[in-house]
Amino acid sequence: MQHHSKPAPDVPKWSALLVEAVNKPGLIMEAYSAFHNYSIGNQILAIVQCQLRGLEPGPINTFPGWQTLGRTVKRGERALILCMPISRKVRDEQGSSGGESEGENGERRFTSFMHKARWFAISQTVGDEFTPPRLPEWEAERALAALDIEQIAFTATDGNCQGYAKKRQIAINPVAQLPHKTLFHETAHVILGHTAEADFTDTERTPKNLREVEAEAVALLCCEALNLEGADYCRGYIQNWLCPAVGYNGDAIPEKSAQKIFRAADQILRAGRLQASENETEH
Repeated sequence: MQHHSKPAPDVPKWSALLVEAVNKPGLIMEAYSAFHNYSIGNQILAIVQCQLRGLEPGPINTFPGWQTLGRTVKRGERALILCMPISRKVRDEQGSSGGESEGENGERRFTSFMHKARWFAISQTVGDEFTPPRLPEWEAERALAALDIEQIAFTATDGNCQGYAKKRQIAINPVAQLPHKTLFHETAHVILGHTAEADFTDTERTPKNLREVEAEAVALLCCEALNLEGADYCRGYIQNWLCPAVGYNGDAIPEKSAQKIFRAADQILRAGRLQASENETEH
């Protein structure tokens, strides 16, 4: 996944946003409750910008979006930057530079991700009263069904094992200390492709520590967004994996992993919602 426009100089990388989320308890929950209509990566991007500018986090919309709700952006306000997918089709002869291609019949579809400054927080606007949409409820059964993941009986004999994943199945120890966290962690292994990688040669597999960091980071984003127990445990676990000996190293999460983590957490959160919103912005 690449950003093909030049991002504004103050746009942090996904890995930097993830490090921020790992290091600041409460950040993810605040971002999710303010911006749940957007992808979780964009939620954290938005809240970090609000904090940097001293803006009250709250519902965000585009200039015309606020106008249709009877509100006007105040003069001189600077837009918040989010990451948007831009899709275009090109003929095959044009080659495959600059995007990710799919499709056939001599036509390729390219999706690039661009940072656009188009959104304003409600605190940057004036006008009619606005009631933000209620936070959607989340259900584990609905999420697993939507993601085509089956929860099977836990049969491991190791009492310390909290759960495991294989192919598109997960199992959670009935006495797991943090069952939701374990469910998110094992589901993440499936969505991140770790369980499929077991069929490939060892050289193609994600190193075990990075697999664990990716799955636990997804669990952290989900636990904290939904205000479920386990986020503190995730934080310690991730920091321990990243640099057990020489202290915390923020560069230890590769950008590609950070993008995968945000995308997987997003899938899990959207899949379990009781009312999914259609006009959502993704990265």
